[in-house]
Amino acid sequence: MTAAGTATAHADSPGGWVETGTSTVNSLTGGEGIATQADGSLLTRGLGSIPLSLRIAGWNHVGDPDIADGYVFDAYQGGDSATSKMYAVTTPGGQRYEYTHPLDSGEELNNSFDTVSPDGQWMVSGEWGDMNRLEVFPAPLLNPSTPRTGGTLAQAGQITLDRTVSDIQGCDFVSGTRLVCSSDDAAKDVIQVDLPHALDGSAVTGHVTTLFQVPQQSICSGTFEAEGIDYDPNARVLRVEIVPPSVCEVATTVYSYRPTTG
Repeated sequence: MTAAGTATAHADSPGGWVETGTSTVNSLTGGEGIATQADGSLLTRGLGSIPLSLRIAGWNHVGDPDIADGYVFDAYQGGDSATSKMYAVTTPGGQRYEYTHPLDSGEELNNSFDTVSPDGQWMVSGEWGDMNRLEVFPAPLLNPSTPRTGGTLAQAGQITLDRTVSDIQGCDFVSGTRLVCSSDDAAKDVIQVDLPHALDGSAVTGHVTTLFQVPQQSICSGTFEAEGIDYDPNARVLRVEIVPPSVCEVATTVYSYRPTTG
């Protein structure tokens, strides 16, 4: 067994969270991300979740999703030569619309996640590697500035981070001015990003705090991979995914946490 991380978030950690349980999901259909549905059940995403039509079109990776007002937001990326990334939005009625973002100068092709602000107007997304920013877009369909049936999506003002973060796999809003994010850095950190005000399309600076580390526990030894993160505001439950190494990677572990205050 490898145990390279804290099993429980300490009550005195910033914005303290305490671990309350674990579950597993099939990595093929759930190893990339999770989101809470209206009935409290989990929507999962993995490589096996990509529709054939999107795979044929070159979108070979899906990131950590989000759900807002019953709309499902998925983050897609293409191969190493991709010059754009894509966000697919599925309506409550099951209609899917595709929004393509041509890469801006210096932008990485990776599309690790998306999350929608509590007011439904802004979508935050992320790249890969060592980064000092999060990308912000008008939320497709929900923000009236976006096309109604898919199309091109341009960035709005970014979130500049006050310290560098590494390999962010997912973020979710816990309030209009706070996000929690999972990092696939060596420690498998969960970080918090505090904003000076709710997003409005202008550039802001976010303050980064490390909250805790996702446990790395398995009967298999090797390298773990932190993946998606989700906050269910109704149940007040934070969930974080981590994929174990070697043959154990067929099942992704989901750790659940509750806030220690509030």
